[in-house]
Amino acid sequence: MSLFKRVFFFLLTNIAVIAVISIVLSVFNVAPYLSASGLNYQSLLIFSALFGFTGSFISLFISKWMAKKAFNIQIIQQPRSADEQFVFQTVQSLAQQASIGMPEVGIYDSPEANAFATGWNKNNALVAVSSGLLNAMEKEEIEAVLGHEISHVANGDMVTLTLIQGVVNTFVIFFARIAAYAVQSFLSKDREDGIGTLAYTLTSIVFEILFGILASTVVMAFSRKREFRADTGSAKLLGKAKMIQALQKLELLQNQLADTRGKAFATMKISDKPSPFLSLFSSHPPLKDRIKALEMQ
Repeated sequence: MSLFKRVFFFLLTNIAVIAVISIVLSVFNVAPYLSASGLNYQSLLIFSALFGFTGSFISLFISKWMAKKAFNIQIIQQPRSADEQFVFQTVQSLAQQASIGMPEVGIYDSPEANAFATGWNKNNALVAVSSGLLNAMEKEEIEAVLGHEISHVANGDMVTLTLIQGVVNTFVIFFARIAAYAVQSFLSKDREDGIGTLAYTLTSIVFEILFGILASTVVMAFSRKREFRADTGSAKLLGKAKMIQALQKLELLQNQLADTRGKAFATMKISDKPSPFLSLFSSHPPLKDRIKALEMQ
């Protein structure tokens, strides 16, 4: 995704968040959480929850649209090639087996072997695969990867992750502002003019960043757990051997790219051999761990 697109989608999402929150606060006449008398914790919690959950859910509801625009995904309406026919029919068959609505199916141009699913509910999803995945993998392996993505949809992982992110955002905003107010109170106790609103805002932003980094480990831990579940789901739909074969191929491609480029290969958002510390911030477990987990089932 280009820098311009990233900035555009970031600004668009935040404008939508601010608009929704402003309307809700106005309609319900929520009092300002910070006044001359101090913090109003009830108003602060409402404010934090609105910001935390609104941003997450707006991102969820527009996720399909954003993915299509960001990756220039070509939605398959009527298959025009053997690859499109194969992907479309495979997703259709897997969706029926998983008892979910038929997702939109798309292909996008990328040399990386990648696939993902998104959407606000299991009956209104999008499954997309890269041209690199279609070129690099055998049909059985592609089926397993698609089974993995369909399992994400069937498990409701997008909604669950959104709820977890909303809760995490709420507490990050809430405690960041409490911490900022504590700092403001400490610094202004010997000053008659006090510390200004700008200083409080900047301090709260610093605490949000710090708390947000720590809280992201909770979100990433769930994300890693859902990958194991999606692997298991694909194994149930198509057989354990196919999913293991697909993961082994991804591991092979990962190692080849690391050898040729000297850097990490991000397939299905997998970090290549992260350090123990960085693994806390990884959305996917190491491929070896995923293969081992399937072999033990």
